[in-house]
Amino acid sequence: QVQLVESGGGLVQAGGSLRLSCAHSGRTFSRYAMGWFRQAPGKEREFVATISRNDDRTAYANSVKGRFTISRDNAKNTVYLQMNSLKLEDTAVYYCAATEDMSFGYYIATYDYSYWGQGTQVTVSS
Repeated sequence: QVQLVESGGGLVQAGGSLRLSCAHSGRTFSRYAMGWFRQAPGKEREFVATISRNDDRTAYANSVKGRFTISRDNAKNTVYLQMNSLKLEDTAVYYCAATEDMSFGYYIATYDYSYWGQGTQVTVSS
């Protein structure tokens, strides 16, 4: 069984930065493609970013491209989401997700992922 624990959320002013972390435990981290999703009040959970198991492929939602960066440290069993130039509309609960992957691909749909963290709140104020 895989456990995912997010951290790093908080309150930040528009234009500021935050770095989210997601600690992975229970199975071999390097076997998993990882993703970040977010869910704002009254909205569906949406894709933010994804990274392949060997760190060479990434993908981003258009709304965050150029502002957010996903990365991973397989030695530390951790995936990160660096968020810069934050906007009011980035306010949401951010979730980390994992899926065991044999093809070194990446995944953007919620149904692709088997494991989810509990979420961390990011609030951007004006």
